[in-house]
Amino acid sequence: MWFRQHVYAFKSALSHLKLSPGNFLFNVLVVAIALALPIAGLTIIENIRPVSAQLSIEPEISIFLNPSTPHEDATALSAPLKQLLKNANVTAKVSFITKDKALAAMEETSSLAEVLATLGGNPLPDAYVLSLSNADAGRVDGLVQQLKTLPNVDVVQVDSAWVKRLSALVHVLQMALLFLAVALSGVVVVVVFNATRLQVISHQAEISITRLLGATNSFIHKPYYYTGALLGSLAGSLALAIVAISLHPLNQSIAEFAKLYASEFHLTPLGILPSLALIMLSVGLGLCGAFLSVRRQLSRIN
Repeated sequence: MWFRQHVYAFKSALSHLKLSPGNFLFNVLVVAIALALPIAGLTIIENIRPVSAQLSIEPEISIFLNPSTPHEDATALSAPLKQLLKNANVTAKVSFITKDKALAAMEETSSLAEVLATLGGNPLPDAYVLSLSNADAGRVDGLVQQLKTLPNVDVVQVDSAWVKRLSALVHVLQMALLFLAVALSGVVVVVVFNATRLQVISHQAEISITRLLGATNSFIHKPYYYTGALLGSLAGSLALAIVAISLHPLNQSIAEFAKLYASEFHLTPLGILPSLALIMLSVGLGLCGAFLSVRRQLSRIN
């Protein structure tokens, strides 16, 4: 009996949609557009996340000495530097880069070789590079202040700060996407609520006759629940399709930009499991809107 009631409710929902298919499809389009915005944002974030995860976030500290520091004094700084790390209980790999080595590397990896040749000398300073572990990342700020007190130290720079900024930016985008999704979910519920309200009003005489025949509120509610679920599922599927289709022209522009950095980065649609989860979420929003509307309208009919 339970199964037969649900089959009857589903058929009743389809018969209601056949009476006004244009309104139903218009509501599906409106809800799909509302859902497409957060889905597009989620797609972009999910494509950026693996790239940011591949970046090294192990902090590196570059210590640049005064350019006028003699080579003997620069190499002698290794002992107090290691002692400072030992006192701070920090494990780090210490690399000493001479000014000549830095100049040679710059001439090989950049187009400034001719410019550097006209300077008549080496303007680069000697430097130390400290490679820290993630376990010591929280001690970077205090360690930087101690390193600045060493003799002949000119500039102390944390090289992985930009990676942390990128991670913070991704977190901000995630929060903005969450607020957008919550706001547009409210829009979806309102659209389904209004569509169901109009259906109930148009079927008011049918509902009254059904009640006279002994139908319960649960029996009357079911067709409208199925209508809301169908609206949500179709809108969610259409939103995913819109986003997937929009990625093709967007990837063409991204490919031209990525070539400048010798990269093959491109945006890919969401996987099967995330897509199914989003469709189920849209079904839930449709059911929520239908549930609130049916209970309110039927109480007025009473």
